[in-house]
Amino acid sequence: MTLSQDLSSEVPVLDVRNLCTRFFTEAGVGKAVEDLSLCLRRGEILGLVGESGSGKTVAGFSLMGLIDPPGRVVSGQVLFEGVDLTALNERALRKLRGNRIAMIFQDPMMTLNPVLTIGTQMIETLRAHRRISRAEAWSRARDGLARVGIAAPEERLAAYPHQLSGGMRQRVAIAIALLNEPSLIIADEPTTALDVTIQAQILAEVQRLCRETGTALIWVTHDLAVVSGLADRIAVMYAGRLVEEGRTEAIIEQPLHPYTRGLIASVPSRNLRGERLRQIPGMTPSLMSLPEGCAFAPRCDRASEACRARAPVMETPASGRMVRCFHPLTAPEDRS
Repeated sequence: MTLSQDLSSEVPVLDVRNLCTRFFTEAGVGKAVEDLSLCLRRGEILGLVGESGSGKTVAGFSLMGLIDPPGRVVSGQVLFEGVDLTALNERALRKLRGNRIAMIFQDPMMTLNPVLTIGTQMIETLRAHRRISRAEAWSRARDGLARVGIAAPEERLAAYPHQLSGGMRQRVAIAIALLNEPSLIIADEPTTALDVTIQAQILAEVQRLCRETGTALIWVTHDLAVVSGLADRIAVMYAGRLVEEGRTEAIIEQPLHPYTRGLIASVPSRNLRGERLRQIPGMTPSLMSLPEGCAFAPRCDRASEACRARAPVMETPASGRMVRCFHPLTAPEDRS
């Protein structure tokens, strides 16, 4: 049995319960994350998918305790190996970040200090959490750069961030997140700036890390093509809420929520040559003025009066699947 298999007897690495994050502005209150519940076990990879504005990145920041004013987590629990992160002070969170929990940001300059060399930043990351010599830390940093496909890693350790290309800076940020082999990694679209060859290399590396060390991974993305070959499970977000969750194969082949169907249908590789790309009509609603009922109802071709009157709750119509919809897709013609 591999580490990525479901070990029901163990405490989950991450257990998120009814998490809500709000942004309090002069224009109103934005419900960025609403009633988010997730469970992630050792070695498991979860793809958190949705359009821009769906709340997936804010969800990742909320789990890490990185929400700044005017935003804040207003309710819910984030249990990391049984410890509620929302109850910890900033000092305790800092001991976890970069060590047992790591985040890979979409913009590498959120991770890298422009006035320090790459080597200095990687060595400090290691020595902040481990009692090792500077020579050993340098060796691990060099190996970490090589692991993510950076040529001449010794030279890159002496470079400053501005001396590297955007794609190379992103690879450095990924290498830093992997340094301490954390229990949980939250990756916010980290391969967007990389070419497909390096992207495939990074995906293979994080899969290997999760399989061999038991690291759990949340991969935040809008790209279903990436998570379909990476994730064990997929959770789909829309307007701050999860709308569907299940095993990757089941989600891709038989989506239950109309929004998930729309995301899959919009992937170019799933359309015949010469046909127009399908798109979901309309736009995501403002998180400050969500409709009374289902947030997706104004864009949904299956919406009824019930959808517009009240919001649906997450239900389990099929084994291992969860969906937030009054009219889930059930027949093959529904998914056409």
